[in-house]
Amino acid sequence: MSTLFGLAIAIGIVGLPAIFIIWITAKLKLGLQIDNFGLAVIVAIIIAIVAGVLTLVVSFAGFMDGQGLVGGIVHLIVSAAILLIWSRFLPGLKITKAAGVLIPSAAIGIFYWLGGLFLGQIIH
Repeated sequence: MSTLFGLAIAIGIVGLPAIFIIWITAKLKLGLQIDNFGLAVIVAIIIAIVAGVLTLVVSFAGFMDGQGLVGGIVHLIVSAAILLIWSRFLPGLKITKAAGVLIPSAAIGIFYWLGGLFLGQIIH
């Protein structure tokens, strides 16, 4: 993901599924509570942008692989950190169990990794 076009594609790859991953995790009561769908959209957009920019930095530093695994790990770590941090600031977002962070973070990282496998030359 060494271009801004690749960054935009990666944000789209992660952002849209992340909205539904976060929302479904909350609705299945797996340790994450969200008051409304709009809050899930906000959190997913923040995750996609921050993780996308950090993945771009990692790519410029030369640490990216061709399959998107490193980017997937970056997205996993960033999404876990953002969920933990923003749960303290957003009144409608609450983490009740560790699975409330681990499940959506792992799923977001896997989506990025699979996107990197299928669209590797475009986003890397």
